[in-house]
Amino acid sequence: MNSFSPPSSLGPVDAVIAALRALLGDRLSTNDAIRQQHGRGEDTTTPTLPDAVAFAKTTAEVSEILRLCHQHEVPVTPFGAGTSLEGHVNPVRAGITLDLSHMTGILEVNAEDMDCLIEPGVTRQQLNEFLRDQGLFFPVDPGSVCTIGGMCATRASGTNAVRYGTIRENVLGLEVVLADGRVIHTGGRTRKGANGYDLTRLFIGSEGTLGVITRIRLRLHGIPEATSAAVCQFPTLADAVNSVITVMQLGIPVARIELLDEVQMAACIAYSKLEGYAPVPTLFLEFHGTEAGVTEQASAVEAITADHNGSGFAWAREAETRNRLWKARHDAYWAGIAYRPGKRGITTDVCVPISRLAEALLGAKADIEASGFEAPIVGHVGDGNFHTIILVEENNADEMERAWALDRKIVQRALDLGGTCSGEHGIGLGKREFLETEHGMEAIAVMRSLKTTLDPKGILNPGKMFRN
Repeated sequence: MNSFSPPSSLGPVDAVIAALRALLGDRLSTNDAIRQQHGRGEDTTTPTLPDAVAFAKTTAEVSEILRLCHQHEVPVTPFGAGTSLEGHVNPVRAGITLDLSHMTGILEVNAEDMDCLIEPGVTRQQLNEFLRDQGLFFPVDPGSVCTIGGMCATRASGTNAVRYGTIRENVLGLEVVLADGRVIHTGGRTRKGANGYDLTRLFIGSEGTLGVITRIRLRLHGIPEATSAAVCQFPTLADAVNSVITVMQLGIPVARIELLDEVQMAACIAYSKLEGYAPVPTLFLEFHGTEAGVTEQASAVEAITADHNGSGFAWAREAETRNRLWKARHDAYWAGIAYRPGKRGITTDVCVPISRLAEALLGAKADIEASGFEAPIVGHVGDGNFHTIILVEENNADEMERAWALDRKIVQRALDLGGTCSGEHGIGLGKREFLETEHGMEAIAVMRSLKTTLDPKGILNPGKMFRN
């Protein structure tokens, strides 16, 4: 690719914008509306606008964009679908937002080896639609329509992780553009290897601070012979949580096991028109396998829930009914927001060892009730991971301060129980202080040294992960 040299009289940002306009044409935008769309994700952080938005279509373009920004020391913020809940995509130091949503190629599918090679702008929904006729699927399911590149950057998880693992376990290799424009390849197509530092895992979860992912080699799975969903409701949250703990400790291979408290269930009933269900603590479950295996798994779980006062254990084998239930679960965040119009949500994302789940979740519920906030609880509880959506008036400073205090209390309890501040949403801007508490300053210093080595000028997604 021919590089463009802007006039030396221009300032750094203007010089980069001039060069990128020559490179990208109308795919370089300084339009206010486009900049505002890239000012933040789905979080409550203060929006900040980039100086320009660059829409890349190829690895070569990403490389040239980063080379120019590195040369002129202009910040670059990678952007996928903008569904981040922790401020990952806020261009806090302006500069260039690098939008990868046009990179949507599905480049290879190797059905015999069950892997594929894609570009970062592909969504899970697009990939699974493409794969369906080949009897394969990609299982990592955060719920929202997010790009797989963004899922890699934030080490995403979701409803299927209890059986199929997170994005980390389902990525075989990456193509990454470094801060200075160099392109490297990590991993490969084999299912295991002992051949040097595991650079693939280094970039998974790095939140765009170490490099920009431009190709992803994914592990695929066979579509199961049989699938069945189930719903069970409980008189108390403790009954529901204790059912989950028993199911997981007995090793029953559920594909999904999701919990909604009574507030979240009320919100979902209203938002998703879930007729026939009561606003009480509820488990949504799914089972994958052979016809006999699915029946055996569901029957075992039904017996466990009955021992914990569960009622109305209802199976759903028909695809239409299952899809309606999981659509409601995936829309839980939007249902929570719609439950109190005009409010936004501060989300927690703690994860604890399964044996400590009851303490963490019931403690969070008590904290919420004491705070006076409404905060639906929903969780991938088979992994020990749950979220609260603290509903707040965004422009009410006192309410925001109290909401963040509640958030800190929930996170601190999880850390005290041997858990983590983030099971799947990442750090971004929202959880930087907790990263320090969880790992300690010596570990943070090592992380900083990696950042400095790979991004010596600090242009890649500055302000994220570390507080300064």
